[in-house]
Formats: sequence, C-alpha cells, structure tokens
Amino acid sequence: MQGLCILGATGSIGESCLRVVRSLPDRFRVVALCAGTNVKLVAQQASEFKPALVAVSSWEWVEPLRRALEERGYREPMRITAESEGQVEAATLPEVDTVVSASHGVTGLLATYAAVQAGKRIALANKETLVVAGEMVTSEASRSGAQILPVDSEHCAIHQCLRAGELREVRRLILTGSGGPFLNTPIKKFESITPEEALNHPVWRMGGRITVDSATLMNKGLEIIEAHWLFGLKPEQIEVMIHPESIIHSMIEFKDRCVMAQLAVADMRIPIQYALTYPERVATDNDGLALDLTSVGRLNFRLPDVHRFPCLRLGRAAVEEGGCLPCVLNAADEVAVSAFLERRLPFPSIPRVIEKTLRRAPEAHFNSINDVIECDREARLWAGEIVANSMQQGA
Repeated sequence: MQGLCILGATGSIGESCLRVVRSLPDRFRVVALCAGTNVKLVAQQASEFKPALVAVSSWEWVEPLRRALEERGYREPMRITAESEGQVEAATLPEVDTVVSASHGVTGLLATYAAVQAGKRIALANKETLVVAGEMVTSEASRSGAQILPVDSEHCAIHQCLRAGELREVRRLILTGSGGPFLNTPIKKFESITPEEALNHPVWRMGGRITVDSATLMNKGLEIIEAHWLFGLKPEQIEVMIHPESIIHSMIEFKDRCVMAQLAVADMRIPIQYALTYPERVATDNDGLALDLTSVGRLNFRLPDVHRFPCLRLGRAAVEEGGCLPCVLNAADEVAVSAFLERRLPFPSIPRVIEKTLRRAPEAHFNSINDVIECDREARLWAGEIVANSMQQGA
C-alpha cells in the first residue's frame, strides 16, 4: 500500500486527491496531511483518513485544530505540527512513498525540495516549484532518484503522449488551454473586468490565483517554464494553442510530423490518479469521468493573442532569459493577482506590474534553495511597491 503525504490537502487538488484515495482504498494510505488555515476541513479529513501527522501553516492554528478534532470525537493518537518545518517533516517521513505537492504558490517549495532530496516520488500539482527552482529541483531529482510525475492536466497529457515515442524524437510540445473567461471579450472592456468575472472560469473550478492566471493566460506562461524543466526541451519547442472545449489536454508533434494527443473530460481526478498509479492504468467505475465525443461535437483551436494577453509573452521571455527571472515573474504575478482580487488594481495592470518588476531583477543564478526564497521575498517587495505606485497614479 502506497503511503501518501498531501501538501495542500484542503485545496481543490488536495480534495480531488482524497476523492481518488476514497475510490482506491486498497492502494493508498494517507500518512500525512498539510494544510493552511482551514482547520475544520483538515479536521474532517484527519478524522476520516487517520494520518500519523498533520501540519498547519502556523502554530496559532494547532490548538484550534485540536479543538476541531475533539468536537468530532477524534481520539486516536496523531501528531500535529506547523509551518515549513512541519511540512518538511511530513514530506520526508519514512512511511511516505509519494508526496502530492499541491500547496499554493511557493508555500510547499521547501517541503517538495526536501522530498526530492529524500528520493520520494513526487506527484507535482504545484507548478511554482519548477517555475522558481526548476534547475535545482530537477538536478536534485537526478541525484536522488526521485521521480517527478506531473499532475497539471497539460503536463500529465504530455507525459502520457511521450509513452508513444522517445524524447529525442519530439519536434515540439503543444500545450492547450481553454483561453479563460475573456477569450472573446473586447480588449477595450478589460479595464472594467471585476474579480467575480475573472473567477468565473468556463471549464475548471480552481483556486483564486490560478483562475485569474487562466484569465490572463499567465498560467500558460508558467506552464511553458514547467514543461521546459519537466521534459528537458528548449522553450522554442514548446507552443501554446487555445482549445476552448478543454478536451484535448495537450499534444506532441514528433519529428515525422505525427501528432499524439491526450483526450479526457476536464476533471482533475484523471491526472491525479494517473500520477498516483503510474505506470499502471487502474480502472475507474465513475461514469462521470467517461468521455463522450458525440456530445462534445466540434473541437476548436486558435493561436493565442499575446497583444490581448501579454502575460503569455512575459512567461516565455522569462524562461528564455533564465536566471532568477522565472522566480521574479512568479512572485510579481502572485502580488499583482492578489491586488486585483482585493480591488486595488485593475485587470490590465496585472501584466504591467509583472513587466516592471522583471525590469528590476538583476542577472543572478541560484546556488541554494535559500537563494530562491530570498529572491522570491525581494521580488514580492518590488512588486508591492509598483502596485502601490500604480494605485497612486490611478493604475
């Protein structure tokens, strides 16, 4: 039975992962759960799955979690810890075989990196891990023997398509994306876009930042960076195509011009189960996951418009320049998206803040994971200053 540690257990990916565990109870045992501040939900999860350890984001949430567990009548022994040290401990427990890295932003970077160092199998849903520290993480995985299996639907699709050929035979990767809620919105209306509109994704139900990233197409910029490190291909070999139906999750074109595509309904349980059970394909009796192409009808494709969605251009430029720029890009995006969701910044100013922050970045490379954390911290300060100045100037 495979022992799991789930980083980001109370998020959308964490919840979907636990749904997979429920559907395959003989295959998985939840050893550790790591969450933020949603103590009621993690208490419910802990009562059901009985992990050996639970970690929360801060020590101030430990006692509320204990009380929540007592209210549920939970009496079995279980360690409760907190902060990044608690996450690292959870991810490196000897009983843990696979770490599901699904925490928000760079929160789970230290724990994921520690798990890679320990040679664990990583089911990677947190794209920021490879965006901000791709070279370090992949180099350490080569040394430790850790296996990194992508959970992002696009990269999971690429991983599956690669089973049809060798990496050396690949001409290009084609990452697909729905285009988000503003694919056909006139650009003159972007200034009046509200957070509620941006969070109304036409296909997926995700967390706040990733949903806004889908609306700006920054998610595709980040995915180019992630694909570069996951598959070892040059950025110019990685393309993006808009596919509103989100049925084809990504494609590979081989050198002989044959194209392999992976199709499935838009449900994160599919890539999660693939990552957890790889190299097996395990049967599911959930009819809701069956793909009926006759009901889908037409499949449409178009090239992305980087004039309307400059974040895609910024993401590609960051990975092409390399160094610390992908880390700065990610930090600036998180700050700008947060300001937009708090109504402190209009929608079109998100890429403006990111671009101005990138201009402040020095030419630097990372020698340790602490360098990554420090770069992320500094970039957030720069982006925060730019947001404040934008507000004063009326964005």
